[in-house]
Amino acid sequence: MLPKELDQKLRNQISQVEYPRELAVDVMFALQDFYGYLSDEALQEGAQLLSLTPLELEELATFYDFIYREPVGKYVLHVCDGVVCWMNGYGRVRDYLCKALGVKVGETTEDGLFTILPTACIGYCDLSPAMLVNRRAYGPLT
Repeated sequence: MLPKELDQKLRNQISQVEYPRELAVDVMFALQDFYGYLSDEALQEGAQLLSLTPLELEELATFYDFIYREPVGKYVLHVCDGVVCWMNGYGRVRDYLCKALGVKVGETTEDGLFTILPTACIGYCDLSPAMLVNRRAYGPLT
């Protein structure tokens, strides 16, 4: 259950717009930031806040790479596998991270600290190969 302060903050934001659906991603991020991922319960809470059905919110959640429907590590490493990053060493970076952390892409370390996920172009081609760590960009990686 959401703390009263966060619930009120989200309700205030939603009340400021004509169509609550336009804040769906913002609400999902807020819930995810609070719970660590968008659990079924969080999805229900979000749907209720936005006056959507859980299925409508689920459809949006599964569309976005950065909304996690399963638990993830404390640090989520989104390794860009866009064309430019691929050409500039994405494979080396991915392989190094997997070996160093002892997991495959899509997995979380046993201690729950790191999850490695692929993602389409993140817009940092000038810093390729690049990755996001908890939505913060890093590159060029070697």
